[in-house]
Amino acid sequence: MTDLYKKAGVNIDAGNEAVQRIKGLVRETYNSQVLGDLGNFGGLFAFPVRDFREPVLVSSTDGVGTKLKVAFALERYDTVGYDLVNHCVNDILVQGARPLFFLDYIGAGVVKPAMIEDIVKGLARGCKENGCVLIGGETAEMPGIYSKGEFDLAGTIIGVVEREQLITGAAIQAGDVLLGLPSLGLHTNGYSLARQICFEKLELGPQEYLSELNGTIGEALLAPHRSYYQQIYPLVSKQIIKGLAHITGGGFYDNIPRILPETCGVEITKGSWPIPPIFRFLQRSADIPDEEAYRVFNMGIGMVVICAPQDVGALKAAIPESYQIGTVFSGVHQVRMV
Repeated sequence: MTDLYKKAGVNIDAGNEAVQRIKGLVRETYNSQVLGDLGNFGGLFAFPVRDFREPVLVSSTDGVGTKLKVAFALERYDTVGYDLVNHCVNDILVQGARPLFFLDYIGAGVVKPAMIEDIVKGLARGCKENGCVLIGGETAEMPGIYSKGEFDLAGTIIGVVEREQLITGAAIQAGDVLLGLPSLGLHTNGYSLARQICFEKLELGPQEYLSELNGTIGEALLAPHRSYYQQIYPLVSKQIIKGLAHITGGGFYDNIPRILPETCGVEITKGSWPIPPIFRFLQRSADIPDEEAYRVFNMGIGMVVICAPQDVGALKAAIPESYQIGTVFSGVHQVRMV
């Protein structure tokens, strides 16, 4: 057998080694619903039909964005897979769904088995923490598409919710209250601007220590994307949550209106929660106006919960670290920051 394919830039042996390295990690996420094993052409999952009367499947696909560039610079690959799973879990959680299984895609210029293993460590950790199965995926070596030493990462999640427990936002009305759940940092959005500020405008290195961040700039930018599943999902069956907004790309201004009736807007009170130092640093360093900052970044709030005033106490008791950040008003379908 010749090595023509290898000379063209694709190493089948490295791909096989990567699969061997990740088998144990993937199997650790399996539960009794998984049929078959890693290596099948398709993942098999026995739907828990007896657990639901009218199950609705909820799905989402996303990526990590240019946060990957920070991981490349630090040569640290064990966090971005974790970010991806948590991001996708939050995206289906906003409709009340619990995750069933997850599939990943890794496209690389060169497959390095140790790098793939680190990525999958993060994927498996995220799946285990969220009660989700890492049921399959694809690792593609594509020289000429991806730069050497770099990769792209994307994932698809499938979850389920009882039809009567679907969270749609349709019941939101004037007088309802917004609670904000804190983020751990930028999560997975705003990195193109953050990198431009830190590495181009300020000419900082990712290993540079900044006292106001109490760590290096790289550590601050790689802070994980938080999952809110363990906090929020136990409340879904109580049906006291009227709406949930995952604060990702588009920030407050674009994400919250996605769950509001056309006849409602929200007023958010700036200063009603502590803003993490990384956001203050970025905003000050580039003189970013508030309107743009709250559209590009999550500014310290990763998930917004909307509920009736009488349910605020129950929600805050269940999620003590939440902050009351605003109210719903009748009128223009918009977000107003005051």
